Amino acid sequence: MTTSIVHSSIKIDDSSHYGDFCVIGNNVKIGRGCAIGHHVVIHEDVEIGDNVRIDDFSVLGKLPMKAASSAVTHIKELAPCRIESDCIIGSSVVIYRGCTIGRKVLVADLATIREDVTVGEYTIVGRGVAIENKCTIGRRVKLETNCYITAMSTLEDRVFVAPCVATSNDNYLGRTEKRFEKFGGVIIRKGGRVGLNATILPGKTIGRDAVVAAGALVTKDVPDKQIVSGIPARFFREVPAEEQLENQGWDDIKEK
Repeated sequence: MTTSIVHSSIKIDDSSHYGDFCVIGNNVKIGRGCAIGHHVVIHEDVEIGDNVRIDDFSVLGKLPMKAASSAVTHIKELAPCRIESDCIIGSSVVIYRGCTIGRKVLVADLATIREDVTVGEYTIVGRGVAIENKCTIGRRVKLETNCYITAMSTLEDRVFVAPCVATSNDNYLGRTEKRFEKFGGVIIRKGGRVGLNATILPGKTIGRDAVVAAGALVTKDVPDKQIVSGIPARFFREVPAEEQLENQGWDDIKEK
């Protein structure tokens, strides 16, 4: 006797298994060697690669919700949620429809990844991280515990974002019609690093290999390979040569 509700149309390899009280919807595809925990909900059309682990109480392929006053959420047809091979999805994670998670990504417990988001391979999405809609997250990115990535942001490869970093996309804080013309997330270029509890204001760019110190408030673009600190953030010094990407000996840094 099964305790799960599984649509007859799903395609699941014999080497994969799911736990008790799961709900798996129409047209779901699950590859080889997957381990799906208890109380997992997988909505229709979700595609899961090989050797994926999904822990208890997670939800994949959730449809977005639109509040009556939302300015950046739009009801539209979204592509299926796709989880590439060798990923680990923690407990109580919510990943929306229209989201693609690249190979060997780890999404830790309680994280949320919204619609129209791509996450590149080998990236770590930490515990309680929120990635809002229309974001692009590169490869080998590290998003630490409880950081917030605002809608319409781009984080390139090898970016590091420390715990409790906050970003924003609305300079008008929900007031006046001008905000509808000027919404804009943040951009963190390849190798950019943002320290603990820093805040980045809407539309700002953190340059390649640049560093934002802990607790800083970024109100202007940060040039490549500079360290900024303070409130508001100002130039502190150049990033030391030994800390720059090209001096780490990593095989992937010359790509892109």
